Amino acid sequence: MSIIITYFVHGTTTDNEQKLSSGWNDVELSELGIRQAIELKELTKDQDFDVVFCSDLKRAIRSAELCFEGRAPIIIDTRLRECNYGTYNSHPSSIVEPMQETKVSERFLEGESCEDVKNRIADFLEFLKLNYAGKRVAIVAHKAPQLALDVLLTGKTWEEAFAQDWRKLKAWQPGWPYEIN
Repeated sequence: MSIIITYFVHGTTTDNEQKLSSGWNDVELSELGIRQAIELKELTKDQDFDVVFCSDLKRAIRSAELCFEGRAPIIIDTRLRECNYGTYNSHPSSIVEPMQETKVSERFLEGESCEDVKNRIADFLEFLKLNYAGKRVAIVAHKAPQLALDVLLTGKTWEEAFAQDWRKLKAWQPGWPYEIN
């Protein structure tokens, strides 16, 4: 039985507004981010989920609560965390964003690589297969886990995932569909 996944990204954070890449820095949603999560609730009101998983970082938890609380159980899972940029957590996005694409196998100093994130997400997907077959699952998380899903479930290379990332293309949407067969 397949698992239907809809992936949602957390709302805008205070770091985002300052053009910083948070990584594992546990920042709050900004006022805009709070409004975005509330608007997402309205945009997704006709969608039903058996469960919602979210990263353990505050920005994902708060987004999940504002959008899905009372609609489905919300389960926090550390495997859904953003990439750990190590010494570059909360550094300017103008520095971190280009570096991400060069850190597919090589880790950020004191941090992770894209492949590390992919391994975390692969482990999470195996957990879903064992426990949520036939279910509709929402995920609220970050950029790197979503790109890892693109690599794992759609057959994209990391280069393709980065090049086709909705953030680069300015093509946000209220959820991205994935399926595990």
